[in-house]
Amino acid sequence: MKKTFFKYSVFSLLAFGLLSSCVSKKKYERLSIRSERLQTDSAATHKKLDQCNINTASLERDKSNLQDENAAVMKELKNLSATSTLTIADQARRLKTLQDMIQAQHNVLNNLKKSLTDALINFKADEISVTIKDGNVYISLEEKLLFKSGKADVDPKGKQALSKLVEVLKTTPDIHVMVEGHTDNVPIKQAKYQDNWALSVARATEIVRILTKDYKVDPKRVIASGRGEYYPVRSNETDAGKASNRRTEIIVTPDLKEMFKLLEQ
Repeated sequence: MKKTFFKYSVFSLLAFGLLSSCVSKKKYERLSIRSERLQTDSAATHKKLDQCNINTASLERDKSNLQDENAAVMKELKNLSATSTLTIADQARRLKTLQDMIQAQHNVLNNLKKSLTDALINFKADEISVTIKDGNVYISLEEKLLFKSGKADVDPKGKQALSKLVEVLKTTPDIHVMVEGHTDNVPIKQAKYQDNWALSVARATEIVRILTKDYKVDPKRVIASGRGEYYPVRSNETDAGKASNRRTEIIVTPDLKEMFKLLEQ
């Protein structure tokens, strides 16, 4: 009985020991797997941490660069604001200067027109007219005052009118003078001139010659041109209209160099 109990006890102990050994090995394997997983997770975490540190450093650099750019932009804006204020002030001064120059030109033209009108007061209205147009003074002299029909030689009364005109022009040196010849549309019959255009140019040139040679007007201030029949002021359908179109216009223009310089700026 005791032997049987002993055998049974030894068997039980061996079975318990074997069972205990099996349980510990499985637990070990589980723990090993868990350890490996933890090591893998730890390595991945460290890798992510390193990447986060790299990203953080990059963001810090970007932040620093953005701060520098912002400071530069703010400085540029401040400079632009100062420059803009200066530019507006400059433009205001230039505008005021330009307005003063324009007003001065208007005053010159009005005074010149009055002086010419007064100087030519002894001539009839249907012989000479003085007007302001397009920033210029126009002195229109009818054909009957200056020339015989189809001729380019200036009559004595016409020369007298030119002498009165020159007296005024010489008191206003900063002006330019253009002499334009005009005709009606009746074809010219003179062999000396090919057409009305040639006659208009010859008449303008003759007047310029008188202004510069006889009355000593500076030739650099004077231009001669012919318009022929192509700039009528009235219809050529009537004799009165044709008479008005047969005219010579002396166009007086102020010197606008300074005004153009200001506009170019």
